[in-house]
Amino acid sequence: MKKLFDEVNSLDKRCYEEFALSEDILMEHAASSMASYIQENYKDKKSILIVCGSGNNGADGIALARLLFKAYDISLYFYSKAKSQMSQLQLNRVNKLGVNITDSLYEADIIVDCIFGSGLNKPLKTDAIELIEKLNDLNSIKIACDIPSGINKKGQVLSIAFESDITITMGALKTSLFTDVAKEYVGDIKVANLGLQREVYETQTNKYLLEKEDMILPLRTKKHNSHKGTFGHLNVIAGCKKGAGVIAAKAAFGFGAGLVSVVCHEELDLPYHIMQTHFLSENCTAIAIGMGLGKYDKKEIEDILSKDVPMIIDADLFYEELILDVLHKDIILTPHPKEFCALLKLCNIADISIIELQDNRFYYASLFTNKYPNVTLVLKGANVIISKANQVFVNSFGSSVLSKGGSGDVLSGLIASLLAQGYKSIDAAISASLAHTLAAKAYKKNDYSLIPSDLVEEVKKL
Repeated sequence: MKKLFDEVNSLDKRCYEEFALSEDILMEHAASSMASYIQENYKDKKSILIVCGSGNNGADGIALARLLFKAYDISLYFYSKAKSQMSQLQLNRVNKLGVNITDSLYEADIIVDCIFGSGLNKPLKTDAIELIEKLNDLNSIKIACDIPSGINKKGQVLSIAFESDITITMGALKTSLFTDVAKEYVGDIKVANLGLQREVYETQTNKYLLEKEDMILPLRTKKHNSHKGTFGHLNVIAGCKKGAGVIAAKAAFGFGAGLVSVVCHEELDLPYHIMQTHFLSENCTAIAIGMGLGKYDKKEIEDILSKDVPMIIDADLFYEELILDVLHKDIILTPHPKEFCALLKLCNIADISIIELQDNRFYYASLFTNKYPNVTLVLKGANVIISKANQVFVNSFGSSVLSKGGSGDVLSGLIASLLAQGYKSIDAAISASLAHTLAAKAYKKNDYSLIPSDLVEEVKKL
C-alpha cells in the first residue's frame, strides 16, 4: 500500500527546513519529472500547449516549457498574469529562451493543465469555467499538473474540472485525488519526484492507497491435514428478498469457506453444496446479515446480533435502531452512501444528504469509526473507503461494471467467507474488497453485462 496525505505543504516545508532544499529546487524536480514522463511516453507527439495560472502551479508549467523547449513545439497560454515569486522567476527564464507565448487556445497534441493545482479554495470564476470547458472540448492528450484544475483541496468539484488522461501529482499522493467525484477527472495518477525519494519526502500518515499486492487470498497450499470444518462455517441470514442471501452464500463458498448455510424459515432452491437451516448452526464461525432482510422478527434478529461470532452487517439493518446495540463489537459494516447517511443519523453523528456525504466521504468515515473504533467500515463507492479506528484505506480499483444489482451481495459474501476462515475484520474487508473490484476489472465481456455469478467466477480466477 502507498501513503496518502490530506496536504503536502508541511512535507515541502520539511524539505526546506531539514534538507536545505529550496522551493526552486523542488520545482525544478517537479518540472523535470513531468518532462521525463512526456518524453518517455509521447515521443511521436510534436506540439504541447501548457495552460498556466498565476501561482506556483503555473510556475511548474512554465518550468516544464523551458525543459521541453525545442524538443517539442511548445506554447504557453496564461489564464492570468504570473503573480507568485516563483512564477515570475520561471517566466523570466523562458522569456530569455524565447518560448512562444500565445493568446489563443488550439488543439495541440498534448495539453498540460497548470492553472490552479491543489491549493484551490474558492469557487471558479466564470472565465475560468469557460476556459476549462474549452480545454475539455479539445481532442488532445490531457495532462494535469498536481491535480486537475477545478478540484479543490477536499477533492470536491464545485462546478467543472479539467478532464485529464494523466495526473502527475507532486511529491506524494493526496486524498483529494481519490474522492468519488475526482475519479471522473484524474485519469491515471503518477507521482513526481521532488528531489528526494518518497521514503524520505513522506512522513507518517493514517491513510493508505491499497494495491493489488495487499490482497491476501485464502489459498490452501500449506494446509494439507484439513477437512471442510477447517475453513469455517458461514451462516447467511436470508430475508424477504431471498436472492440477496443466496448470492452472498454462493460468493462465500466460491471464496473458500468450507461450509455455507443459508438461514431461512422458508424452503429455498439452493445449489447442492450450500446447506439450508432454520436456525444458526452450532459450529457457525461467521454471520452475514442484512442483505435483502426486509421485514423481520425483532426478537430473532436481536438473538442473532447478540452472538459472539465474527459478523458482517449490510443493507436494511442500517435503517434500524437494532444496529446501535452492536456498534461496540468487532464487526464489519458495508453501507452504500444512502445507507451510511441513515446510519450517521441513527448514531446522532450527522443528519446529512447523500450529496454532502459524497463531498466529504473521508471526513464522515473517520468521524464514524473514531466514535466506534471496534467497527470496520466499508463505505462503498467509486473508490471504496475502508476505515477502522483512525486508520483509512482506499480501494481505487472500482468501476461502473459493478453498478448492478447483486454486486454488493457478492461483496458481503466474500467478506463473510474470509471472516469464517479466521481473517481479522480489517484484513477480511481489505482482501475481499480488492478481490471484488479486481474480479470486475478482469471481466472481459461488455461492461454493462455483468451479473453476480460472473463476478463470482472471476473471483475464482484471481
